[in-house]
Amino acid sequence: MKSILKSIALLAIFSYQLLIFNSLYAQTTLSEANRQVIIQQVKQEVLDSLKNEPPKPIGQISQALTISGYLETYYSYDFANPSNHARQPFVYSYNRHNEFNLNLGFIKLAYNTDKARANIALMAGTYSNDNLSAEPGVLKNIFEANAGFKISKNKNLWVDAGIFASHIGFESAIGKDCWNLTRSILADNSPYYESGVKLGYTTDNGKWFLSALVLNGWQRIYRRDGNNFPAFGHQLTFKPNSKIILNSSSFIGSDVPDSTRQMRYFHNLYGQFQLHEKFGLIAGFDFGAQQQSKGSSTYSTWYSPVLILKVSPTDKFSIAARGEYYSDANGVIIATGTTNNFQTFGYSLNFDYLIHNNVLWRVEGRGFSSKDKIFMLNDNANNNNYFLTTSLAVSF
Repeated sequence: MKSILKSIALLAIFSYQLLIFNSLYAQTTLSEANRQVIIQQVKQEVLDSLKNEPPKPIGQISQALTISGYLETYYSYDFANPSNHARQPFVYSYNRHNEFNLNLGFIKLAYNTDKARANIALMAGTYSNDNLSAEPGVLKNIFEANAGFKISKNKNLWVDAGIFASHIGFESAIGKDCWNLTRSILADNSPYYESGVKLGYTTDNGKWFLSALVLNGWQRIYRRDGNNFPAFGHQLTFKPNSKIILNSSSFIGSDVPDSTRQMRYFHNLYGQFQLHEKFGLIAGFDFGAQQQSKGSSTYSTWYSPVLILKVSPTDKFSIAARGEYYSDANGVIIATGTTNNFQTFGYSLNFDYLIHNNVLWRVEGRGFSSKDKIFMLNDNANNNNYFLTTSLAVSF
């Protein structure tokens, strides 16, 4: 659009120059041949200006302003065959059974300069329905909305405030950025997003990133009624080289009213390793503890290890296998009402094909195996659950 407007402006200038030139020509004795030569020179200057203008990347509105988007549709079939089409209560992405649907679609506007930055993204999809059900009104459709400024002249030190993607974990809501089609149990049951203020610092060599956060709560934009206690977090990321990422993230806070405050302490640790040009590995571990009652010295704990191996035979085709375990014997995060609550193994295998640079098609088979019979299969309670999912993601 900007290039079109510039072309119109240059053509207007060209027309104006011709008008002035014709006016002068009427008052001089220039020959017709000389007149045509001058006209051609002016025309060539305009064409050269258009030709020499470097093309901007798609979505680049100006040097500081860009617009981008993402859309991921999916189909999932759960062999439990739930009649209400809702798959599992502990799954918060791709959670509709036997229907074609939109998991996540958003449009994002980003502003970025050396001293200030801002992002706003509006979304729709079953992801927002499942994850932001506690948020009121239009807040359910905000994927990201934050602004920040640089507070040091010589160092990469920023303060940002607003709604962000979570600082916890190696997976995000954006499917194409994750090695597996569906999210791990630990990712689905820790924050995808957060709201608050953060101070972030990146070292000059880019190897270390450190941030400290003050938040409204555990995956909350709208603070819970009766809860006035702020939550806190940290993130420490180390990238010794382009093949290794080590990360530590934490959360400290309460997700209940102050009158019954139960402090929650949570830590996520993961490492991402590019073992070879075609082989990658992610190892992650979550651990959490929450007071059983206000002021209590007794805590209920949960934990989850996960291991993901990715193989990329070609630039367009990749395979990823995942093994995981989630133990929440006291039902702090995932309560089932059974004797052992949620103690479940998970495993999956997905095949990815990059149709174009911005179009990704994926297929995944996944299963869960639990200590208690918390699933349904053939209309009977069962320890196991199986499902197939396919998705198509387009980014622009």
